[in-house]
Formats: sequence, C-alpha cells, structure tokens
Amino acid sequence: MKIILNGALGRMGEEVDNLIKKGYKGITVAAYCDVSSLTPEVYNKLSAITVEADAVVDFSHHSATETLCGYAIARNIPLVIATTGQTGEEMTVIQTAAKAVPIFLSPNMSAGVAFLNAVVRKAAAFFSDADIEIVERHHNRKVDSPSGTAKLLAETVSSATGGEIVYGRNGLSPRKKGEIGISAVRGGNVKGIHEVTFYSENETFTITHSAESRGMFAEGALTAALFLQGKKPGLYTMKDLFGDL
Repeated sequence: MKIILNGALGRMGEEVDNLIKKGYKGITVAAYCDVSSLTPEVYNKLSAITVEADAVVDFSHHSATETLCGYAIARNIPLVIATTGQTGEEMTVIQTAAKAVPIFLSPNMSAGVAFLNAVVRKAAAFFSDADIEIVERHHNRKVDSPSGTAKLLAETVSSATGGEIVYGRNGLSPRKKGEIGISAVRGGNVKGIHEVTFYSENETFTITHSAESRGMFAEGALTAALFLQGKKPGLYTMKDLFGDL
C-alpha cells in the first residue's frame, strides 16, 4: 500500500515516516505534504500531488479538513484523519465527504485507548451511581483542551449513565449528582495520560492509559489506512476496526 502523508514535517508525521522506513506492513510513502515545506521533496499543498496512492493519512491540523476531504473526493481515495479539535462545520464536511469516499476518523489512533474506552463503557454501566471524573495530561505544546480522547471517554460515560459532561469547575457550588467532570493538565513533555476514576461510597478505582511513545499513534493510523482498502464510502471509527470489545 502507498500513502500520501499529510503533516509530514510534524512530530507525528515523522513518527509515521520512521515506522514506514522500518518496513511496517510493507507500506510505502508515495508523496509527502506539509504546508510549512520549503523544499521540493515535500509538497506544500495537496492539490499539487498527482501520484497514485492508496490512501491519505493526515496528521496535520483540523483546519485542513475541507482541503483534505475535497482532495480525497477528487482523487477517489480513502482518507485517515488523525487530528482532533474539529469544529461543528468541519464535522459536517467530513460526514458529507464520507458519502463519497471511505473516511476513518478517531481522536486517538491507539489500540490501547480503544480498549480503554470499551472498559470504561462497561464500568460506567455497572457503576452508574458513582461520581465519575476524567483527568487528561499532555505536554505544554498541545493546543486543544480538553483532548479529543477525554471528550470521547466522557461521551462514552454519558451514553451509559445519562450524566451531564462538565468541562472543569469554577465557583462555589457542590458537585451535582450524575456530573461527568473533565480536567485538563498541561506541562513538560507528557505524551498523553488519561484517567477515568469512579468514586462510590465504599470504593474508588481508576482506569488509566499512558502513552509511552507516539509510535502507537503511527501504528494505529497506518492500520486504519489498511483497513479502509476496499471499503465502501462511509465514516469509520475504532469501533469498526476492532468490533464490539
């Protein structure tokens, strides 16, 4: 399989490229693209890329959504979107594009996070009366807050308990029954830690996922690109990749 790697000069673009150069599942790069590129080896706009490829893997920025989707439709090529922070308008663009080409979208490409989400879903259904809090920690350069993964986990809990999602807390009011709290911490070079804690009257337990290397996100994105080969148009997620866990 040949891919077009968008966001090639960023940290995750480099992770994907390094993984491919190690021979990961026989995947190769047909073309590199990054808006900040000043060299001919890396295109600075997708529209200039005409080489044949089997998928576009994007690790750039959510603001590239419209351009990415337009390119994927024009080339009739599957698209893996591995960015977070999409606006409502950008999500509409993705959903519309998915009617024409297969698109894989996930706020976190880690297989471990997919399993974390599945465990949290089951725990939230069983401990629905507990006070449930989500804390995510990332490096001080991460721009979106809370993380897309924290939002995903909160939505998973909410679907199981019916609770209201609260982003941070301020003021003097006590915690309301059923609230699902999200707190974001930024500092240092933390690659990503997500904790979901269940507080009940008699016990407290925490489910944690810690990213030790960005390589896991690269593996997930390339696995998603392979998964899309031969798929019909549609919007696919980690649940489609791993099934009901």
